[in-house]
Amino acid sequence: CTLCPRYCEIGVGQSGFCYIRQNIDGKLYTLGYGKPTGFGIDPIEKKPLNHFLPGTKILSFGTAGCNLGCKFCQNWSISKAKLDEINSLTASPEDVVMLAKKYSTPSIAFTYNDPTIFGEYVIDISNIAKAEKIKSVMVTAGYIDKQARKDVYKFIDAANVDLKAFTERFYYKNTISHLNDVLDTLIWLKNETDVWIELTTLLIPDENDSDEEIKNECDWILNNLGEDVPLHFTAFHPDFKMNDKIPTPHSTLLRAKNIANKLGIKYCYVGNVNDTKNQSTYCVNCGTVLIERNWHQTKFIDFDKGSCKKCRNVLPGIFS
Repeated sequence: CTLCPRYCEIGVGQSGFCYIRQNIDGKLYTLGYGKPTGFGIDPIEKKPLNHFLPGTKILSFGTAGCNLGCKFCQNWSISKAKLDEINSLTASPEDVVMLAKKYSTPSIAFTYNDPTIFGEYVIDISNIAKAEKIKSVMVTAGYIDKQARKDVYKFIDAANVDLKAFTERFYYKNTISHLNDVLDTLIWLKNETDVWIELTTLLIPDENDSDEEIKNECDWILNNLGEDVPLHFTAFHPDFKMNDKIPTPHSTLLRAKNIANKLGIKYCYVGNVNDTKNQSTYCVNCGTVLIERNWHQTKFIDFDKGSCKKCRNVLPGIFS
C-alpha cells in the first residue's frame, strides 16, 4: 500500500496497519469507503480552526482505523477499531454532501480518526462538495505519501495538522511514525497548495513540553511556514495507553504560548482549557480583540470581513 509512508506489504486476506486497507484476492481494497462511524455537527473551532470560517458549524465524521499508533490517542475507541468492531453507517459521497446541505453547514471535516487512510472517500466527497460550494477540511497527522497527497488534497480548503512533537524519539516511541515525513507534508502544503493550514501540538507532561523542544518547534515553523500560521497548544488528558500521566497543567500551555509569541509566532492559542483571553484573536497591529472565544463559542468584536475595524489591519485566514 502506497498511501502513507508506512508502505505496508499486505498479504492476501490481511489488512494494513490502519486495519481498513485490505488485500482481497490480490487486489487492495479500502474498507472504509462509504462507511463512516457516525456524524456530528461541531463548532469549527473544535477542529481546531480559528482563522477559517470562524463562528460557523462544520459537518464532521470519520471511519474506523488509523495509520498512526499514538499511545495517547484521545479517540482510540474509533481509531483503534476495525470495521467489524464498530457500528458503521453507510453513506455515499453524495449522501455526505447532501447531509451538509440539509443542515446548512458551509464545510465538511474529515476527522476523529486520520482521514489519510480513507483518502479515496475524501477525494470523492471533497470534489462533489466543491461543486456545491461547500468547503472541505482535513484534521490529520500529515503522515501521507508524497504522491498520494497530491490527489487526496486536490479539493481540500483547509487542514489542521497535528504536529505531535518535535523530536524523532517522540514520534517513533509514541506514534510509531516519523517526524520528517510530517514536516515534509507541512512544507508541501504551505508552498505548493492553497490549503489554509493551522497546527496543533498536544502537550504531554515530560514527553514533549520542554522549553527547548517548544522553541525548536516554533523556530522551525517560523523558518518554514511563516509567522502567520496559527499554532494551537492543547492540554492532554490521560487516555488509552498513557493513563499514568497527569493532565497538562494550564501553566504549561501558557508557558508554551509565551515562548511562541516571544519568538515571533503571531497567532498562538491554547486549547482543551477554559481560557477566553488566550483563545481569542487579537489584532497584531493595534492589539484590539477581533474574535472573542469562550470554549467554542465565538463573538465578533472589532472584526469586519477579515480586517480589524479600528486600524484595518488584515487578519490572515479564510473568512467567506
